[in-house]
Amino acid sequence: MPAHEGPQRSYDAVIVGGGHNGLVAAAYLARAGRSVLVLERLGNTGGAAVSTRPFTGVDARLSRYSYLVSLLPRKIVRDLGLDFRVRTRTVSSYTPVERDGRPTGLLVGGGERRTREAFARLTGGESEYRAWQRFYDLTGRVAKSVFPTLTQPLPTRDELRGRVDDEEAWRLLFEEPIGVAVEARFADDLVRGVVLTDALIGTFADAHDPSLAQNRCFLYHVIGGGTGAWDVPVGGMGALTDALAGAARDAGAVLATGHEVVGISSDGRAAEVTYRTADGEGVVEARHVLVNASPQELAALAGDQPPPPAEGAQLKVNMLLKRLPRLKDAEVDPREAFSGTFHIAEGYRQLATAHAQAAAGRLPEAPPSEIYCHSLTDPTILGPELVEQGYQTLTLFGLHTPARLFDHDNDGVREELLASTLAQLDAHLAEPLTDCLATDADGRPCIEAKTPLDLERDLRLPGGNIFHRELSWPYAQEDTGRWGVETRHANVLLCGAGAVRGGGVSGVPGHNAAMAVLDDASD
Repeated sequence: MPAHEGPQRSYDAVIVGGGHNGLVAAAYLARAGRSVLVLERLGNTGGAAVSTRPFTGVDARLSRYSYLVSLLPRKIVRDLGLDFRVRTRTVSSYTPVERDGRPTGLLVGGGERRTREAFARLTGGESEYRAWQRFYDLTGRVAKSVFPTLTQPLPTRDELRGRVDDEEAWRLLFEEPIGVAVEARFADDLVRGVVLTDALIGTFADAHDPSLAQNRCFLYHVIGGGTGAWDVPVGGMGALTDALAGAARDAGAVLATGHEVVGISSDGRAAEVTYRTADGEGVVEARHVLVNASPQELAALAGDQPPPPAEGAQLKVNMLLKRLPRLKDAEVDPREAFSGTFHIAEGYRQLATAHAQAAAGRLPEAPPSEIYCHSLTDPTILGPELVEQGYQTLTLFGLHTPARLFDHDNDGVREELLASTLAQLDAHLAEPLTDCLATDADGRPCIEAKTPLDLERDLRLPGGNIFHRELSWPYAQEDTGRWGVETRHANVLLCGAGAVRGGGVSGVPGHNAAMAVLDDASD
């Protein structure tokens, strides 16, 4: 909806923010017959789940921020009739390393036999592979028990524990630092590191952090879909939010871009939302307000005490290559290595060292990161000419780089970190990555990097935290409410990633906020 048209005076529900969770909520409520208005500050909907063409004159539509799908329940896709598909990656991961002066690595995927042989090639025996199987059998059982609860009213801790029905699994995932289980079950440093990485994506923590922030991160990374698989969105992440926007509009929701919400007032039964456009300010009334923004932003809009500050800790890099680089480990095809998650400097000791250096206020000397190539699984994001010429994308996600490290010189530190991160990758390549980079219409290398401060500026993620705040346990705690979306204002709900069971591209907070509205007997 263009900014100059303006919304009507009142709606059953006003949704603040047109990211994927807000669009999920809008579609559910509009399909239930409610009048719905979505107010989005930017000129487009989608939030962090968008596809863009970041390189001038290049027909490559990349998932600019979020990039893989695991936590989106098929229930939401079915309920909303979304034309959205994902593809499974045949290779889970490849992790290169130098052992005894020779390049080698660990390839996980391509069938059980190949994975077993890869473990034996790296470790010289069967024990690590057997430990791997036992460990992920355990997490798989937990996933099947926990994932279906995400779109149900919050269980209590005891109820969820009863559903898991495995005291060993409960202890190692919910009660003691994940580092304890990793060290007890695996002996090889590289294998330990590969396991631990799922606990550190977007989470600045040590394996033994007593807060168990790393455990909560690990849990959300292994329960998706009841399997823990991370899939590639066909057409890029924007295909999901485009489908959601279409579903919301088709059901009657009004999507107003270029409308920045600047205030929310509520007496618990009725609310007013004040917004600003290029033409001035306006006010709209609502029975319910659903906020698809961070808890900090909600507090600012409603005049409440803000929660503790959040801090992101990642580097996101998008690249377009003329070709995939050759590997020093000649036994692995780059097309397999890069189709899964390519782990860089993520041995167990390396991760601990990187965390300690960042916690001391320094950039990690060997920045850990992971890469994957979307276009190997889904070439539709590239124009036909690029596909014919063999071009490929690379998406890099760096760990242990908290926002505080960029405070004094975001641009300078970004460049320094990018150079050292790529140097860690180059150590395992038979040719420099820069030799493979494509160039845009102006002759510039096709590479862009985003720090936590860049994400805070562009998307208003607090501290650049991709989860809006620390991830929560998926069970009820004090003041979490029935659905985990409730706030101190009876008719103002949090439907963004900062809700209980938020984080990742899931749509779960949007679904749950919509269900809370539809459950409201006073509505």
